[in-house]
Amino acid sequence: MNPPQPAQPAAPAEALTPSTKSLLPWLVAVAFFMESLDTTILNTAVPVVAKALDVTPLAMKAVLASYTLALAVFIPISGWMADRFGTRRVFASAIGIFILGSLLCGISTNIHELVLCRVLQGCGGAMMVPVGRLTLVRAFPKHELVRVMSFVSIPALVGPMLGPIAGGLIVDYLHWRVIFFLNIPIGLLGLIMVYLHLPDYREEQTPPLDLLGLILFGSGIALLSYVLEVFGDHALSAREIVGLLAISCALLLGYWMHAKGTPFPLLRLSLFRIRTFRAAVGGGFITRLGIGGVPFLLPLLYQVGLGYSPVLSGLLIMPQALAAMIMNSVVTRLLNRLGYRWILVSNTILIGILLVLFTLIGLHTPLWLILLLAFLYGAFSSLQFTSMNTLVYADVVEEDTSAASSIFGTVQQMALSFGVALAGLATSFFLPERIWSNPVVFIHGIHKAFIALGVLTVVSTVVFRSLRRRDGLSISRQKLVHAG
Repeated sequence: MNPPQPAQPAAPAEALTPSTKSLLPWLVAVAFFMESLDTTILNTAVPVVAKALDVTPLAMKAVLASYTLALAVFIPISGWMADRFGTRRVFASAIGIFILGSLLCGISTNIHELVLCRVLQGCGGAMMVPVGRLTLVRAFPKHELVRVMSFVSIPALVGPMLGPIAGGLIVDYLHWRVIFFLNIPIGLLGLIMVYLHLPDYREEQTPPLDLLGLILFGSGIALLSYVLEVFGDHALSAREIVGLLAISCALLLGYWMHAKGTPFPLLRLSLFRIRTFRAAVGGGFITRLGIGGVPFLLPLLYQVGLGYSPVLSGLLIMPQALAAMIMNSVVTRLLNRLGYRWILVSNTILIGILLVLFTLIGLHTPLWLILLLAFLYGAFSSLQFTSMNTLVYADVVEEDTSAASSIFGTVQQMALSFGVALAGLATSFFLPERIWSNPVVFIHGIHKAFIALGVLTVVSTVVFRSLRRRDGLSISRQKLVHAG
C-alpha cells in the first residue's frame, strides 16, 4: 500500500505529558509481551491439549498455524486501519479482540472451535504490534527512537523464554485453559493504559483500502495453508488436493496481476526489484519454513518420545531464548565485521546442521547435551533473524519503509504458519499413527522430520548467495536496533 502523506498527530511529540512519554513505551511493551508470549506458551502444552480434546498431537498443528496465518492475512491492513480510524481506537480494539479470542479459546470444547478462536486472536495480534510500533515512531523524535525501540524489544525476547516453562507449569499444576485466560488480566491492564496514555494519531486523508487485494491474497494463502495441513492426512483425495492447490495458486496469481495495475495495492510488490529486499524476504521465507516447525517438533520429541513432563520440556527449550538475548548484544559488531552475505550464507548452513544434530537426542541422551544444542540453536537462529530483519531496510528509501515492513511482516508470518504445517506433514509422513506407541520408532520418525527441515533451511543459501559483499553495510547502528 503506497504511503499517504505524513500523519498529522493530535498533538506533537513535544506536547505529550511527561507521564505519557514515560508510560507509552510500557504500554507498547505489554502488547509485544502478550503477542510474543502467546506464540510460544502453547507449544509445550500441545500433547496435553491434544489429549484433552481427544485428537492426535499432529492435529494441533492447525491450532498453532492458524494464529500466525491470521497475522499474515491482517498485518497488511494494520497501517491503513490506524491512519483511517486513529491509533487509539485501533490499538484498543486490537487488545479487545485479542482478549475476546483468548476467552473463547479457553472455553473451547473441540479443536475446530479452538482453531476458529485462534484466528480471532490472530486478528487482534495483527493490529497490536504494528500499530504500537507506529505510535512510538510518531510520538518520539528520532534521536529518542533507539532507546525506546530497544526497550520495547525486550518483551519479544523475554516472552519466548518464559512461554515454554509457563505453559509447562500451567498444564502440570493448573489446567491447560489457564494458558488462554492468562491474557485477560494483562489485556485489561493494557486497555486502561491505552485510554489514559496512548496518543491518537490519524491521517486527514487515506487512500482507499485494497479490498479486492485483501480477498485475493488472504484467501489464497489461507487455502494454501489448509492444503499443506490436510496433505498426508488422507482426508481428501489426490484430485481434491490438486484442485485446491490450483485454486490457491490462481488466487495468488490474481493478486499479483491486480497489484500491478492498482495505484494503492495491499502489498507493494515493486519493492522486490531491490536486491537486498528480495534476498532478505525470499531467503527469510525459505529459512523460516525450516525453522518454523521446530517449536512444534521439540515438545513432541521431549514429551511423547522421551516421556518428559511439560515443565521439563519447557525448561529444555528456555536456553534458546537465553542464547538469543546474549547474541542480540553482539550481532551489530558481527554484521559490521563480517558483512551480511557471509553471515547469512554461513549461518544458514550452521542452522541446518544444528537441526540435523537434534537427531542425537534419544532415550539415553544426557540433559547437558540437549541444553547445549538448544543454546547453540537459539544463538545462531537469533543471529539469522536479526540479520534478515535488518537487511530488509538496507536499500529501502524512508518513504517506503512502512510498505517494506508490511511485506516483510506478512511473509514472515506466512512462513511460520507454513513451517508448522510442513513440520506436521513431515512428521505424519515419517510417523504413521499406528507406531506412536513405540517410543524408539516415534523418536526415529521425529529425527527424520528434523533432517528434512534442516535440508530445507540450507536451501535458502541459494537466495542469500545473490547478495554482494558490501550489501547492507550502509545500515547505521540506529537502524539495526530499530528494525530488530
